[in-house]
Amino acid sequence: MGRYFAIRIGRAALTIVLVVTFAFVVLRLSGDPALMILGPEASPEVIAAFRKAWGLDDPIWFQYLDYFHAIAQGELGRSMRDGRPAIQLVLERIPATLALTLPAFFFKVVLGVPAGIYAALHRGSGIDRAVMMTAVAGFTVPSFVLALLLVLVFAVQLGWLPSGGQDSWRHAILPIVTLSLGGAAVLARFTRSAMLEVLGQPYIRTASAKGVPWRKVVTSHALPNAAIPTVTILGFMVGSLIAGAVVVESVFSWPGVGRLLVVAVANRDLAVVQCILLLVAMTMVTSNLIVDFLYGFLDPRLRAKGAHA
Repeated sequence: MGRYFAIRIGRAALTIVLVVTFAFVVLRLSGDPALMILGPEASPEVIAAFRKAWGLDDPIWFQYLDYFHAIAQGELGRSMRDGRPAIQLVLERIPATLALTLPAFFFKVVLGVPAGIYAALHRGSGIDRAVMMTAVAGFTVPSFVLALLLVLVFAVQLGWLPSGGQDSWRHAILPIVTLSLGGAAVLARFTRSAMLEVLGQPYIRTASAKGVPWRKVVTSHALPNAAIPTVTILGFMVGSLIAGAVVVESVFSWPGVGRLLVVAVANRDLAVVQCILLLVAMTMVTSNLIVDFLYGFLDPRLRAKGAHA
């Protein structure tokens, strides 16, 4: 088991390094921060001084090594816009993002998982078809389209809810609904597929043939085995709590990390963008690592297989 966990931790660390490296290179090839922040009317002397002050005139390999050296010391850089620490700007926005993503994650689970289980247990029924049609619609409609439709109906036409901002709890309803529906649709589809696969296994038929009550067959045999692929999706959703809010926060003018990322990218505020991407990568990798650990405990076969990977 120790080797299994060591391999997973090593892969997680390598993934974070690759994500940070990719973001570092792409950001520096996408445009000059000096021109974006100072504007085209700035003199060449001012631009040169700005680049020198922020180390942008150094070779990219030197900037790369200096960046990782700073990360090792716990320094994630400062915003080129106002000079404040990038991590401070991000931490200020995290509560607003969690105020949307945590309730949305809760509703994804309580809507998607029971719907998928019920559809699998009533395969071919009208309810099954309705659940799957709704799930497909929720899965295929982009989040920004759904957000705009909700604004058009509930904010513009009906006037029941505000279209944006963060002044009261009513402002959070539409963003939470937008984030919830797509994830609930994904969970419903995967849970249904996992349940149907398990229900078709020989040990389910054997348990039924022995006279085990159907309710016990489902709760004691089907659900625990169907939980493994569902845990994978849940782990991915936990890891993408911040990344998934980028579009929704922009549409609803919600002052969270996602909206900060959009503004920072537009302004080429390198330290802020890198800090957010590092946070997202660490969140996703950590959640997937926890899922791997759960796999190791839930299914010894996966642990034995992973030890030889």
